[in-house]
Amino acid sequence: MAIVKPFKAVRPSRDKAALVSSKSYETYTPAELGAKLNFNPFTFLHILNPDYKYHQEVSSEQRFQLVQKKYNEFKKSDYFSKDDTPAFYIYQKNTPTNSFCGIISAAAAKDYHNNVIKKHEDTLQKREVLFEKYLKKTGFNAEPVLLTYPENKVIEAIIKKNKKERPEYEFTTTDKNTHFLWVIDDNDEINQITEAFKKVTTLYIADGHHRTTSSCLLANKLAKENKNHTGNEPYNFFMSYLLPDNQLAIHEFNRFIRDLNGLTASEFLEELAQVFKIQKKYQEIFKPLEKNQFSMYLEGEFYALNLKKTVYKITDALSSLDAQILYTTVLKPILGIKDIRNDYKIVYSQNKLGSLELKTKVDSGEFKVSFGMLPATIGELKTIVDSNLLMPPKTTFIEPKLRSALTIYEL
Repeated sequence: MAIVKPFKAVRPSRDKAALVSSKSYETYTPAELGAKLNFNPFTFLHILNPDYKYHQEVSSEQRFQLVQKKYNEFKKSDYFSKDDTPAFYIYQKNTPTNSFCGIISAAAAKDYHNNVIKKHEDTLQKREVLFEKYLKKTGFNAEPVLLTYPENKVIEAIIKKNKKERPEYEFTTTDKNTHFLWVIDDNDEINQITEAFKKVTTLYIADGHHRTTSSCLLANKLAKENKNHTGNEPYNFFMSYLLPDNQLAIHEFNRFIRDLNGLTASEFLEELAQVFKIQKKYQEIFKPLEKNQFSMYLEGEFYALNLKKTVYKITDALSSLDAQILYTTVLKPILGIKDIRNDYKIVYSQNKLGSLELKTKVDSGEFKVSFGMLPATIGELKTIVDSNLLMPPKTTFIEPKLRSALTIYEL
């Protein structure tokens, strides 16, 4: 039984929503970030980057204090205001190739601890602790965790009905994405949504593992510190974007390797031949056509690698995953990459440029070899999670990526 509840969001005024909201902070290049901060006084990036005007480094503690101060300044200037009544929020994002529509809500931290909300990848403790400190100091979160669930007719009917009304926000950004937000504050519809999710046995984290873990760590800490803890305090929940799993778009990550672990190219190919049938594609740009097939670019030529299933044995859902196959047959035993999360020799890239990226980054001289594969499916993700297994890092690049500060959850 999944627990979701409406909340009183802090939101930008209708006329400033497009100017206030931003992409995830990490997606901006330094030049893009500077342009936004220099020419848009309303952008949420001023809150996330409050030390920008000082042109000097500050400690994490100082930065969090400045974030909180800047956030309060935005509220005092009426760039933000808090809704009077709890609500669910329908958020739709239209990209040139996809449309996503789901509900922004408050999800329960105890559902994460009780394994109702499940993760598909591991997290780094250092990042968990840092974001927990950020949440405690600033008192708010502005970017929802992406959770997915099986399509539900009751919820979809309510969404469809509300979308007939004028949206609270409607704007298009320079990346040609259009954003819509509707507010659901009708008590009957709120109860229907809440009851519908009570029948959902599992919510899967599609994106936002560190934010989820950090929010739940903070919930435990604040509960212990609060002598009058009831379980209904805002810190017991975290902001989430609930999206039907048939709307998720999953893309793959390419792998780029800096060296061949002391092997020559011919020796490396000989090692690969023990596990793969290798077909040289020469200058033909090759992209995998099926599962257990990989593309490789080495010394100016593409190769198709087809797994020898008589050699490699699939024993569970994880061992059948292409990213895991590449790790257990190539990255670890041949290239000596044991820690695929932190090893300097491996770099991951979201596959937005297709197989051409496999060639250009190696041709630049920075990398020696690159690998591509088909993206994992939502079925594979759910099967692995339900088997209490975890995917390797950088297995999936999942869309939609959400904007920050369209709704803000205060702790």
